[in-house]
Amino acid sequence: MSITNTKILLVEDNPDDEELTLRALRHHNIANDLVIARDGVEALDYLFTTGKYADKDPDEFPQVVLLDLKLPKIDGLEVLKKMRADERTKCLPVVVLTSSNEEKDIVDSYNFGANSYVRKPVDFVQFIAAAEQLGMYWLVLNQSPVDI
Repeated sequence: MSITNTKILLVEDNPDDEELTLRALRHHNIANDLVIARDGVEALDYLFTTGKYADKDPDEFPQVVLLDLKLPKIDGLEVLKKMRADERTKCLPVVVLTSSNEEKDIVDSYNFGANSYVRKPVDFVQFIAAAEQLGMYWLVLNQSPVDI
């Protein structure tokens, strides 16, 4: 597996949260290519080169996955479980980026292998600050294995 340092996979079904994330990343000059999956099935199709992503290079992975939990078709925890069960994606950094502040969601996310759990701020200024911190850490500071 090779991590492509130019891609972020955003798994988000809410168009407002998607736009907010895009604006926040642009605001901080995070120029990575952003792939958007709007449900759990689409996220898994992208990661495992199935469905509409069947022609994608199967050895190309994003640098980080920003994963919402409350998704249609397959929820975020199921996506996370499937990622961690597969050799190709078991070490891929996953940041759960969700509006849920339920203790069970936090515990389950970490139990299923999330690298980080970030509650989406409802305030735009707070969200911009959170996006900057996420971008700085996961795209600049975090060191991933060369061959996962």
